[in-house]
This record gives sequence, C-alpha cells and structure tokens, in this order.
Amino acid sequence: VSGFSEGHMTDLLFTEKDLVSSLKDYIRAEESKLEQVRRWADRLDVLSAAATQDPEGFLGHPVNAFKLMKRLNTEWGELESLVLTDMSDGFISNLTIKRQHFPNDDDQTGAAKALMRLLDTYQLDTNTISTGALPASFRALTVDDCYDLGKVAYSEADYYHTELWMVQALRQLDEGEASNAVDAVTILDYLSYSVYQQGALERALAFTRRLLALDPTHLRAKGNLKYFEYQLDKQKADEEGGGRQRSETRGRPADYLPERKKYEQLCRGEGLRMVRRRRSRLFCRYHDNNRHPKYVIGPVKQEDEWDRPRIVRYHDIVSDAEIEKVKELAKPKLRRATISNPVTGVLETAHYRISKSAWLGAFEHPVVDRINQRVQDVTGLDVTTAEELQVANYGVGGQYEPHFDFGRKDEPDAFEELGTGNRIATWLLYMSDVQAGGATVFTDVGAAIWPKKGTAVFWFNLFPSGEGDYRTRHAACPVLVGNKWVSNKWIHERGQEFRRRCDLHEGTD
Repeated sequence: VSGFSEGHMTDLLFTEKDLVSSLKDYIRAEESKLEQVRRWADRLDVLSAAATQDPEGFLGHPVNAFKLMKRLNTEWGELESLVLTDMSDGFISNLTIKRQHFPNDDDQTGAAKALMRLLDTYQLDTNTISTGALPASFRALTVDDCYDLGKVAYSEADYYHTELWMVQALRQLDEGEASNAVDAVTILDYLSYSVYQQGALERALAFTRRLLALDPTHLRAKGNLKYFEYQLDKQKADEEGGGRQRSETRGRPADYLPERKKYEQLCRGEGLRMVRRRRSRLFCRYHDNNRHPKYVIGPVKQEDEWDRPRIVRYHDIVSDAEIEKVKELAKPKLRRATISNPVTGVLETAHYRISKSAWLGAFEHPVVDRINQRVQDVTGLDVTTAEELQVANYGVGGQYEPHFDFGRKDEPDAFEELGTGNRIATWLLYMSDVQAGGATVFTDVGAAIWPKKGTAVFWFNLFPSGEGDYRTRHAACPVLVGNKWVSNKWIHERGQEFRRRCDLHEGTD
C-alpha cells in the first residue's frame, strides 16, 4: 500500500502485540501502586476517625503520640515518594524504541489512497468496505476511520472521495456509533464544501442547513448558507432566462491514465471474451522444449493463455519449498520498487507502482541458480545476460499500473549500462495465490491472467525483428484481499542470436 511489504507488515503486527503486552505490564504496575496507596488510605481513615472522636484521650497514650510523630515525619514522605513514582518508564522506553519502525504520515496517506483505489477499481461502495463485507477476515471501519479517509481525499482536493467517505462517517454516526474524535457538525462542514465543489448546490445547501440545526452559531456555515442561497437563486434565474446552467461535476478526478477504464474492467474480470473459434485454438500440452534432456521423461505442463501476443503459462514449475526459500532470501532486502523515469532514465519510486521488491543473484543460494537454469531450459533462451531475479511483494492495494517491460525508442536507454540490449522476454512467476484481485492484465489486447501459486507466465516483449511489441503493455491489478508474491526474470537480447533468430519483417510473431 504504502511501500510496506507483507514481511514488514507482519513485523508491525508483532511489534504492536509486544507493545500491548508492555502496556498491560504498565497497567498492572499502576494498579499495584494504587492498591498500596488505597490500603494506606483505608488504614489511616479508620485510625483518624477513631482518634478524632477523643483527641485528648488518644494522644494521652504515649504509643499513639509516638506513632503520630512517626507517620507525619516519615511515613507520609514515603507515601509521597510512592505516589510520585513513575511506573510508565518501562513502557515509554519500549514505545520509543519501537516507534522508529512505525509508519509515518505518508504511509498512512498511502494506505488511505489504496482503499480508495480498491473502491474505484472493483466498484465497491464505502458501506461494503466500512462494514467489513469483503471476503476473508476483515475489521470494520469506525466513524473516525471513515472521517480520516475523507480528510486524506480532501487534502488532495479529491472532493468525490471526500464526499463518499464523509457520507459513510455520517451514516455510521446516525446509526448510533460513538466517535472519540469527530462530531456530525465537523463532518457536515466537509460535506457541504465537497458537494459544492462538485456543483451540487442544492445538496450543499441541505448539508449546511442540517449543520446549522445542530450548531446555530457556526460562523462559516452561516456565511455559506447565505452564499449558497444566493448562488441557487442566481442559478434558477439564469435557467428561467435561458442562461447557462451550472452543471454538476460529480465523479472521480481527472486521470493521467487514458486506459484507466479498460484497465479496471479487466481487473474486475470484465475483459474481452474470445470467440469460441479463437478460444479453440488455445491448448494445454506437455512441453519438453524440443526434447531437452531434462524434460524428455518429465515434460512441463504448458497452457496457452493468449494467442496474439502469445502468452503461455507453465504449471507446477516451482515447488512450495523453493518459493519459501526465495521469499526468505528476499524479505530482508525488500525495498520500495522503482521504475525507470521515461524522460531521464533515472530509477525512482512512482505512485503507480506500489510494491516492495528485492533482487536475488544466482550466487546467493542454489535455489536461485536452479530457478534461473529452469527458465533457460524451459524457454530455450540464454539467461546469462538476463537481469537478476526480481522478487516483488504487493500488499492490499498494491499495484503496478499499465507499462511496458521493454525500452522504447523515444526514451533514454535504461539498459545501456548492462550492455545486453533490450528486454526480449519476461518470465513472471506467481509465488502465492491471491484471495481477491491481483490479476496481471494486458490492456491493449484485453487479456487477464490470474495468479496461481507455483505457475509462471512467459511472453516475448520484442518481435523477432527486435522491434517492441506494444501489445504486451500490461499491469498488476490492485490486491483486494490477501498478499501477492511474484518474481520475474527479464531476459535480454544478447545471447539469443542463435536461439531466437532475427526476422527483419517487423510485426511478425
């Protein structure tokens, strides 16, 4: 979501569990301290009640006189020390140490945006998310949570999502849910402005009137009421006079991604359906890569996922044990994934790729070397010039918007330093199942490929001529529920001269 991988999020869960344990220790220490003070107070309450009934008689006894002197001179001082003892030192110290690993404001904002991304991509409503009606174990959102999500959208001038989340917060308040941080007046203040910004004057006026019914002294609302009434009267006058009407602009903010609609449709499984005749030309087969010695007796299971461009899936290509070892090697090295800036060629993080990734060299463990060799044996391509195995982890909301794996002519050569040419092919290995979401979609052709643990998909990014195949533009859909682990091997042109011969006819498969 915010660059935190499954491993890091798991660590945070255990960090919080440790802090709860530490907090309980602090509560027990405070309770023990208070119990000592209570016993002292009860004892003295009884003593002083009896003593003050007959002060002269009480003080006439030398032991009572001595003990009064002792209590006031010594014991009350000891009690003062006990009361002033700070029992929170251990808890505060632990909290201070753990806090350095806490998420920051940017991470929280990223998590909020991930929820909004899921809302849009999978056409969910705020009530579905807030009430926990998604599959799997899911905690409901409180009024305060919905309000905070609305505030994140508001800070981005995203009034569409501000309205959605503030309406949900108000709905839950109206249903009787308590809130520690926000009241209906504050929510209505955000709502009236957000719907006004979307051109809905009548709704803005209705929210403002409801706000003033709760707080008649609210200065901004009083000003807004007059302004909205004036604007509404003006709008009606314009309409009656045949003038230009103010139109509502309700909807998602303007988008930089031209294929957003198609991308999200594919993520929801609403993509192109092949006609029966075309589908009948896709097959499953046992693949031995031209009788490769390793696969003559035990060929691999190959399935055609798409025809143009050709995308194939290999089933049972890695074992669970190999997957766990790769994840174990990658977890300590996971960092926020970067992309090559198309203008400068510099590697940098981007809002459209939300995942953590790590690079594993063949020398790091025999399992990595074995997987690399398997890619070569199955595809017939030389992997000695390929990039290292990249492992990526997408948490809930994690995604990679439509992109090309190969370098285009109109951008700096991102692979120039490698000296191995362009990325000729991609091998994408799914290392987990995903409960909901997380498909790999090809937006140009309408293909959607769903994660299945232990399988790998493979396609060529370049035609045999060396020209880029723009049909391979693809994306990783947001993960709705669960965690998605993948690893990919980007295979380069150098070394393939006699393995995939050049064909000067551009555009041939």
